Amino acid sequence: MKPVILYSAAGLLSVAVGLGAYFVVSQRNADQFAECRTTSVAGNSQIGGPFSLIDHTGTRVSEQDVVDGLTLIYFGYTFCPDVCPMDTARNAEAVEILEEDGIMVKPVMVSVDPERDTAEVMADFVSYIHPRMVGLTGSAEEIKAVAREYKVFYGAEEHEPDDEYYLVSHSTNAYLMAPDYGLLQFFTRADRPEAMAETIACYAGKI
Repeated sequence: MKPVILYSAAGLLSVAVGLGAYFVVSQRNADQFAECRTTSVAGNSQIGGPFSLIDHTGTRVSEQDVVDGLTLIYFGYTFCPDVCPMDTARNAEAVEILEEDGIMVKPVMVSVDPERDTAEVMADFVSYIHPRMVGLTGSAEEIKAVAREYKVFYGAEEHEPDDEYYLVSHSTNAYLMAPDYGLLQFFTRADRPEAMAETIACYAGKI
């Protein structure tokens, strides 16, 4: 009887290992972007959502108007002395690299300073950064609402009403979005344009 028991145990173990391997492979195959992801929260459906804002041409737009293909969204402001120009230029460089490979990605900046960033001001800023860049602004409440959807933190320093030179602190992630998928990936300030382009190209090849 003992050999039979041993063979049965071995058989059960083999089945268990096989099922485990099948489950792992199945889970991996279920996520079409698994090999592209470089952050643990990528694909988080709780980041991003509906919004209604004004673009740099003065047109009211929704998230469906803006995210109509691969879209790289950044939250900043035009008076930002260093971080925002560098980050948006970095995003634009990644977009240019991708465009050379035939992959079109829309760069977007959402203002966290609606007090100064009118549509006209945004138009000047985005035209300087990239010809296809979209600038978005709105009322204080509208900006607060979209920042909440994207889990963005921002706040203007205390200033007098007539002070034109106040600064705004804000988070600096860039969000790769796509229609029907929502957030695919976020990028931090440490990510370089070449690495961003490589990651985004991976996603583009699987959509």
